[in-house]
Amino acid sequence: METKQFKAESKRLLEMMIHSIYTHKEIFLRELISNASDAIDKLYFKSLTDDKVGLNKDDFAIWISADKDSRILKISDNGIGMTAEELENNLGTIANSGSLKFKTENKLEEDNQIIGQFGVGFYSAFMVAKKVTVISKAYGSDKAYQWESEGVDGYTITEADKKNAGTEIILELLDDTDDEQYTDFLDQYRIKGLIKKYSDYIRFPVKMEVTHSRPKEVPEEEKDENKAPEYEEYIEIETLNSMVPLWKKSKSELKEEDYKHFYVEKFYDYNEPLRYAHVKNEGTAAYNALLYIPSKAPFDFYSKEYEKGLQLYSNGVLIMDKCGDLLPDYFSFVKGLVDSEDLSLNISREMLQHDRQLKVIAKSIEKTITSELKKMLKNEREKYEEFWKAFGLQLKYGIYSDYGMNKEKLQDLLMFTSSNENKLVTLDEYVTGMREEQKFIYYATGESAARIEQLPQTELVKENGFEILYLTDNIDEFAVKTLMKYKDKEFKSVSADDLGLENNEKKEEIKAKEEENSDMLKAMSDALDGKVSKVILSQRLKSHPVCLTSEGSISLEMEKVLNSMPGDQKVKAQRVLELNPEHAVFEKLRELNASGDNDKLGKYANLLYNQALLIEGLSVENPVEFSNLICDLM
Repeated sequence: METKQFKAESKRLLEMMIHSIYTHKEIFLRELISNASDAIDKLYFKSLTDDKVGLNKDDFAIWISADKDSRILKISDNGIGMTAEELENNLGTIANSGSLKFKTENKLEEDNQIIGQFGVGFYSAFMVAKKVTVISKAYGSDKAYQWESEGVDGYTITEADKKNAGTEIILELLDDTDDEQYTDFLDQYRIKGLIKKYSDYIRFPVKMEVTHSRPKEVPEEEKDENKAPEYEEYIEIETLNSMVPLWKKSKSELKEEDYKHFYVEKFYDYNEPLRYAHVKNEGTAAYNALLYIPSKAPFDFYSKEYEKGLQLYSNGVLIMDKCGDLLPDYFSFVKGLVDSEDLSLNISREMLQHDRQLKVIAKSIEKTITSELKKMLKNEREKYEEFWKAFGLQLKYGIYSDYGMNKEKLQDLLMFTSSNENKLVTLDEYVTGMREEQKFIYYATGESAARIEQLPQTELVKENGFEILYLTDNIDEFAVKTLMKYKDKEFKSVSADDLGLENNEKKEEIKAKEEENSDMLKAMSDALDGKVSKVILSQRLKSHPVCLTSEGSISLEMEKVLNSMPGDQKVKAQRVLELNPEHAVFEKLRELNASGDNDKLGKYANLLYNQALLIEGLSVENPVEFSNLICDLM
């Protein structure tokens, strides 16, 4: 029996197949099942015009069997089979795709089910097998042939016995090593799991004899409650795949429960999704998709360990479990899948070529998600607020990231707690509710709405009856500064130097008082020794004696956030200490200044500064000094 050699380039490619093309060895089963499905598809296609085939669609199947004792795994089909010449051409020459040739010769439409494209998937078997045997009988042929190979050293083709058309692939698995347990691929539960993962939607049944156990039946008179029951094994033929994907069914034949059940089962979430979208796109990018918005964030969602992405299928075969390129980061919470026949796959069908088609699909999916979120906001407000509490932070990161490139897409989805009734409002709702004379969208920052509510800086805005947005997440002020405006209304912090509310007469009065008390204000600033850039009189304060504001682009809240991040470089806002000229404390300061007691005035300045720090939620810089100051003044 003559051993034939692979062509030189085929030999090199086979070595690559075994050692480097596929990332995961388990992929071999997906490839062999896909090949079997192609073979059946070819005969099924022929049966549509040839009555002699004698099989209808329900007669076709793929069979798997595993024998742990002999370390043999078999994959069989009753498809079109191969002649000796086809075995030579398809298996002796790597990357010669019989499926691709079949599609071309028969001028099949784009929506056909033939999967094979490169003709290399078969050789993934050598990643797990020391010997591969293929026994095949072509439809309409009287003879069967056997192709056999142990890898790069070559192959043989001989006549064989086989009754019906089809192909049987016999893998003699490699011996186990410290790194690889090839025996696992003979375990019925592992096989079932791999088929469910990669080949669940192959459109022909994948069947296997599965061994189960059950308690032995015992006659009533022989039953003994104190004796443990005995078990017996029995064999049952199981169909391991679902065959018809939910996303390829008509929407009219599906109920809401079908979509929710699929989500819980497929994505291992105990909670039902808030919303789903069943997409059938036939435009520039032809694809089907199921998209889900979860009701709760995964425990690792806001961690480095979380991996975004949609499951990616090509003709019902899983290509990637998480294709991150299909989702922008700000929609990384979306779960679901995409199935397309138009994708440019690489040779191993594991990874995608980054081509135009993938980008077109991703852009279309992004528009769908945005549309679904806007519908939920408009029609299901309670659900949207539930979504916002779980994933709103991610949308705000989306506003801030990439230099604000995506702010126009996301700004209408934002929500913030409002000072009016302490409820969530959108930016559109805020602007729509603005009074005619209001110039700005006012906001205040802090750890919580309750803390912000007490801030002295909010008093003037509230007194004028204007709504304030409460920004409680670290990212909030960065996102707002990135937006700058919404519908031509500028965002304005309640700590800003110009709130657009100051009375000109009051301004002049404050200015006169500052000139009158300039020596006192300078003495207090000097006593604070660089802790603030200046001490001024405030128009914004009503009942509180003091507050801290800032000048420049870095606010106090931003200083706090930036300094909480890893790194040695510390950021400092240009702090301004504002005094309430109407408060009794101000009169006390004037008395001290008039008496010439600069030492005590300095102590008061430091005490008021520390009080202002505490109000802002900032740490007192020297707690011992602060405690001693209180004791001295008491």
